[in-house]
Amino acid sequence: MDTTPEPPQPQSQPSARPPEAGPEPDGPESSAPSAPSAPSAPAEPSEPSEPSEGAERVRAGRPEHPPRPDYDPPPAHAPRAPWSDGVRFAFGTLTMLPVRGTRWDREAAHTGMLCAPLAGLAVGLCAAAVGGVSLFLGGGALLAAVATAAIPAVLTRGLHLDGLADTADGLGSGKPAEDALRIMKRSDIGPFGVITLLFVLLGQVAALAELYGQDWAHGAVGAAVAGVAARCALTLAARVGVPAARPEGLGAAVAGSVPWRSAGVVAAVTVVGCAVVAVPFGPYDVVRNAFAALAALAAAELLLHHCHRRLGGVTGDVFGALAETAATTALVVLTFG
Repeated sequence: MDTTPEPPQPQSQPSARPPEAGPEPDGPESSAPSAPSAPSAPAEPSEPSEPSEGAERVRAGRPEHPPRPDYDPPPAHAPRAPWSDGVRFAFGTLTMLPVRGTRWDREAAHTGMLCAPLAGLAVGLCAAAVGGVSLFLGGGALLAAVATAAIPAVLTRGLHLDGLADTADGLGSGKPAEDALRIMKRSDIGPFGVITLLFVLLGQVAALAELYGQDWAHGAVGAAVAGVAARCALTLAARVGVPAARPEGLGAAVAGSVPWRSAGVVAAVTVVGCAVVAVPFGPYDVVRNAFAALAALAAAELLLHHCHRRLGGVTGDVFGALAETAATTALVVLTFG
């Protein structure tokens, strides 16, 4: 017969109040210490046992938290707005064409930057149409080139050219990021901006004049390729991993809104599309158009890397500089050969 005394049972709901002081009753039970429990063996690791009824009653009145994972899960991609809202965002942000935007949130920016090359195609076709009208009315290739170069500036309210000038002033100052961003935010244009605008516009007009000198079709294709490549550079600049240099403005609204894979798909489609439109001109023009698009995106990437290193990210001015850099590079490369 086992004579080991049973250990005292734990109370289900212990009181938080301290015991009241008072005379202890006489008797053997009160004066004697409580019976010791049987010595237990050293604790050994074992599988977790079922929770006791008391623990279940304590947890019954409060919700249980889900178990925390051993690692922090990666953030989900930004949700995508409908394509119709994205097209409106792209045209309403990158052009002054009469497109009424309905959403300007992060989701619309995600889809809108994917649709940016469509806005560039519309701008390029408008510029090509004006150049064709100039040639039809008897103007020469140089006049058609000037008109074609002016249309993108008009359809963007000159914001891309202004961004190019401001970025040139900020980077050319050689000052730290904060001071360079302050210079870029000014309304005036410094000497670096004036010189950069002069050479960029001269390069665009000279390249377009060379293309129009061949025929209107080459000039029109050049204007379309430049417009699409310029806006595709903005899609790549809005990819995940490229931060905004300021907490406000267009750069902060679209920075990091495009996943890498989506940006790569848009770039590949852009290069293929630029090559396909040159099929009627022959295989050499197909290769040249594809190379022009690749060179435009590469030049924009070099500028983006420099701005990221010098300024800490992108701004609306940097986006304008990227667009003008890509457009000029595409036009110049199209004149080779």
